[in-house]
Amino acid sequence: QVQLQESGPGLVKPSQTLSLTCAVSGDSITTTHYYWSWIRQPPGQGLEWVAAIGGSGMTYYRPSLKSRTSIARDTSKNQFTLQLTSVTPEDTAVYYCARQSRFGAVRAADDYWGQGTQVTVSS
Repeated sequence: QVQLQESGPGLVKPSQTLSLTCAVSGDSITTTHYYWSWIRQPPGQGLEWVAAIGGSGMTYYRPSLKSRTSIARDTSKNQFTLQLTSVTPEDTAVYYCARQSRFGAVRAADDYWGQGTQVTVSS
């Protein structure tokens, strides 16, 4: 049983840095056959893949967000994090972490997703 749970602030002010953590149980984030991803869904919009880190530690980023996105992992805690700098109201979304066989804005039947956490960027 693989479980993922997002945590972090629900409200962030514009220009600040959003920091989210995904706690994983039931599997190791060092597993080589999977990607550990962050995906977001703005209100009224579709899913938008943000970033992923592979079991080897290799990182992948959405090109339009790469300059202000950082994904990292803490293997001792079996968790991975997302940092998004210089946020604007357009970054308001439900943020999900997931274990994906192939990363992207897709809900595959054999992937595992967290419940999501609402992040609002507002002054």
